[in-house]
Amino acid sequence: MLHGRTNYPFSAIVGQEGMKKALLLNVVNPLIGGVLVRGEKGTAKSTAVRALADLLPEIAVVAGCPCACDPDDAAGLCPDCAAAAASGELGRTVRRTRVVDLPVGSTEDRVAGTLDLEAAIREGKKRFEPGILAQANRAILYVDEVNLLDDHIVDVLLDAAAMGVNTVEREGVSHSHPARFVLVGTMNPEEGELRPQLLDRFGLCVEVRGMDEPEARMEVMVRRAAFEDDAETFRTAWKPEDERLAARIREAKALLPLVMVPDPILHTIVTIAIEMEVDGHRADLVMLKAAKALAALDGRDEVSEADVREAAALALPHRMRRKPFQKIGLDGERLAAFGKSA
Repeated sequence: MLHGRTNYPFSAIVGQEGMKKALLLNVVNPLIGGVLVRGEKGTAKSTAVRALADLLPEIAVVAGCPCACDPDDAAGLCPDCAAAAASGELGRTVRRTRVVDLPVGSTEDRVAGTLDLEAAIREGKKRFEPGILAQANRAILYVDEVNLLDDHIVDVLLDAAAMGVNTVEREGVSHSHPARFVLVGTMNPEEGELRPQLLDRFGLCVEVRGMDEPEARMEVMVRRAAFEDDAETFRTAWKPEDERLAARIREAKALLPLVMVPDPILHTIVTIAIEMEVDGHRADLVMLKAAKALAALDGRDEVSEADVREAAALALPHRMRRKPFQKIGLDGERLAAFGKSA
């Protein structure tokens, strides 16, 4: 778990605009389904994830609950909190939104949690030992080197992310708890790829690489050195920018349910999906959710074609059956022009 540390300010990260935008869209609308960040080491992947949590507001949680249940959401409580609520014993406290790490060597029991069958037989009660998915509820779940995890573990993660619930079953005994989190996976493609079926389960995907422009690389070096010399002074200097961005996130989350999508925009979304020959309908839905989040983040209550084009560039590349945009002669940057003509 990542807390108790001084994080680099999100607004101070140089470049990597696609990664930053994908992260912001997922906190505005977690139903987008997370983001996979692909790229070489040293490109601010983990720095951005840690900094993201500092932009999010404090949340009310049930005191002592390992799942950080929302005391104001009766329908979303875990079994223990539901029982406490029924007896009028539901305590509450407030805390920061957390980032939870999932180590590469994690087992299924460590991720999903375990049931004590002996206690169930002996006492007639279910005794559940929470796992990482319980800790990740209402948090950011950060999975570094996700491509090195066992495929089954990745399936467990993605199932929970899609359903918002984690269920553990053993010998006919089951336990479920809420598991709503923003999933961020990072990977270096040189160390191995994810199966296409798993790639498709991530809502968005971005490629990051070191910058070629001398000025940008110098700025990275200067800012990082200043942060390492005096982190608090550096954070204070960037605090106004981070506060403005945090306000944009809060306003976007409030606006999101009111964002409208005209029929011609829906037609643009499906036209792009058909032309790109993506399998299934997940890409269409992700483009729709991301486009709405983009509009909300920009303070607008209606999705534009520009929103769809930007959403497509984040939602489609990892879902292509061949090299992205090869069939119709497009690359990621030129996808914007395609969306406009669709």
